[in-house]
Amino acid sequence: MTTPVLFDIPGPRSRARTRIATVIGALVVLGVLAFVLARLGGNGQLEGQRWAVLFDPSSRVPQLLLGALLDTLQVALVAMVLATALGLLLAVARLSDHRWVRVPVGAVVEFFRAIPLLVVIFALYFVLPGFGVRLSPYAALTAGLVLYNMAVIAEIVRAGILSVDRGQRDAAFAIGMRKSQVMTLVLLPQAVRRMLPILIAQLVVLLKDSSLGFIIGYFELLRQARSLVEYFTPRFGNEYTFQLYVAAGLLYIAVNVLLSQLAKYVDRRSRRGPKAAAATNDVDLPADTPSITGLNSGL
Repeated sequence: MTTPVLFDIPGPRSRARTRIATVIGALVVLGVLAFVLARLGGNGQLEGQRWAVLFDPSSRVPQLLLGALLDTLQVALVAMVLATALGLLLAVARLSDHRWVRVPVGAVVEFFRAIPLLVVIFALYFVLPGFGVRLSPYAALTAGLVLYNMAVIAEIVRAGILSVDRGQRDAAFAIGMRKSQVMTLVLLPQAVRRMLPILIAQLVVLLKDSSLGFIIGYFELLRQARSLVEYFTPRFGNEYTFQLYVAAGLLYIAVNVLLSQLAKYVDRRSRRGPKAAAATNDVDLPADTPSITGLNSGL
């Protein structure tokens, strides 16, 4: 059984203090929530008729919000697939033994990591037309998300590959495997399990960054909510403003939670495999346990 070495196991007093701090923190959160709800109730924001517009098909609010959500998911899914594929290729190229491949790829990765995503989207949508290339809001937003996130994912993949013990690579080369086989059969499968949490976190960020399409007029979820607010304000004032933005926020939260749960499911499935179980058993062995080879050599 693995013994913790980076921290001491909490004693009875530490556990008691932790429980007390947890209760106090929960009470503070509940107090803040009660205060917010009281203020909203005082302003009439919790009235049922204000929220009913979100579920009334005759108002076309639910149809428009769900349509905008689908447009958001379309951009995000296309960008996720392309950014992940290109990021994987860039990571492998940056680990190349050839300097003429490694240096230019490294420059591309660092360039797009250093530039804010909003600047990339602006350049694609407003600057490229000056050179005769016109992109639609959908294409500019998707391309911007791909270019920025492929650089970030490339570094995630590269770090995951480098985190695999070098002995794995040396052993694979020793039995005659080619470099492509070492990468695809030995390093990447182990690296994927290690980098999966941070990779999913980056894809969640990509999904939320799709709201930057608001700036160039793409009707994603946030832009549609803003459009509905502008439509209702002349007729009803700010009566539905809060509800529309809350609905958009809740839709973002729901999609991100589902994506996070999917990541947890994939992680659990990957850990149940025989290779993962073998790796876990290897880790649990004490560091000073002699190997079978060492025992045989001493006999």
